[in-house]
Amino acid sequence: MQTRVVGGRNRVAGEVRAAAALMAALGAPVPARAPWLTAVLNARPAHRPIAVVVEGNAGSRPDGLALLSARRRGAALAVTLLGDGAGVVPPGRPPGRLLARDDDVAARLAAGVLAVVGDRGTPWTLSLAGLPLGDPTSRALGALRPDAAFATARSSRLVDRLDALGPPVSRSRAPRDVERVLPGLLAAQPDRRVRAALRATARLHAAIGQVEAAVVGEGDAMRAALLTLVDGADRQPWVGCGEPEAFGREMGAPTTSVRLAGGWLSRPVVPR
Repeated sequence: MQTRVVGGRNRVAGEVRAAAALMAALGAPVPARAPWLTAVLNARPAHRPIAVVVEGNAGSRPDGLALLSARRRGAALAVTLLGDGAGVVPPGRPPGRLLARDDDVAARLAAGVLAVVGDRGTPWTLSLAGLPLGDPTSRALGALRPDAAFATARSSRLVDRLDALGPPVSRSRAPRDVERVLPGLLAAQPDRRVRAALRATARLHAAIGQVEAAVVGEGDAMRAALLTLVDGADRQPWVGCGEPEAFGREMGAPTTSVRLAGGWLSRPVVPR
């Protein structure tokens, strides 16, 4: 079994495609699957994408994959999960994954992630957020680096209450109907980069039939709109706009994060 590191948008995109079967086998959520990550890469962010791959031998399908994003913050290098902060993720579940088929692969993957930052002569931070509780690779990171700081948070999920508004709700997965509600949803996002990422991910998932657009209107006026990610029988409300009564919030699943620092920043880090 070998570990290799790949950098650059095109090469990382190839690793994302090659890992589609692994993502499906491990039940990765939509934001940690190939279509979503491809949209993130296609947005051409200023960050440099990096893939850490664990495989049985050269050319075989991957058994482990960590998709990272590196950027400069002053003199330091900041490394996060690919897609972290790049757009609106569906709330209520851990959106990130460090994909590993078993504990042995997770240990190798953790060592590979540390090699990405440890081989550099500059200060660095490693912040991997939005992971599920019990993630084996983050646990392996903690075993390799006892100074790793872990934090747990409780997410909240968006609840679809459009039917409570009274008028009939129009629901459709047709890309043209998703396109009709996008302007209102984008206008509700104050950050230009978030708007761009939301537009890209919504259009791509609409093209493969994984987004439902729901609208409540009276005449030509739209009272509320909601996008829901649909993956087989699973439905996850994603992002909405309009009257507050159309939406609710409920307690979601817990998420965990791990933070490390090296170089002149190598001191106990405080979880954020």
